[in-house]
Amino acid sequence: MSVALRNAQRAVPVRRAALRRAVCALRAALGASRFDVGLVCASNALMQRLNGAYRHCPEPTDVLSFPFHQVAAGELPRPCCRGEYNLGDIFLGVEYIHQQCRETGENFDDVLTVTAAHGLCHLLGYRHDTKPEWEQMYQKEAQILGELNRITGSRLRPLTAGLF
Repeated sequence: MSVALRNAQRAVPVRRAALRRAVCALRAALGASRFDVGLVCASNALMQRLNGAYRHCPEPTDVLSFPFHQVAAGELPRPCCRGEYNLGDIFLGVEYIHQQCRETGENFDDVLTVTAAHGLCHLLGYRHDTKPEWEQMYQKEAQILGELNRITGSRLRPLTAGLF
């Protein structure tokens, strides 16, 4: 299945092919290769509008996930037909992430990939509202990033490190 990637911003250059490959590998590590995923690289303005509309927090953010299915953490959806082989959409706040990377000195492409992993976990029901939920999500992110690290030789760590 596919990863549909759309760059809906112009402020920050995005290496789309590399990001698509990473998301495909992460999706495989989650056992969800047969599901489609939508990925949108968004501006601060779009992220602010979406965050305000859906989370009542009208400010830019790094990632928003909109699952197609409601599943418990770690469960794969059970589609009834071909049209339901969709995990959902991930909006990456590319401008926001780029600004954070400039401030911290982190590698933008690495943080973008880690943020996409975080978004994928949200599509599969993982949350981080409580410490037990955070621990479960952190472990899943570490697992799938570990698989990506093994394949690519990178050293990526979960986005939720140190949240609690």
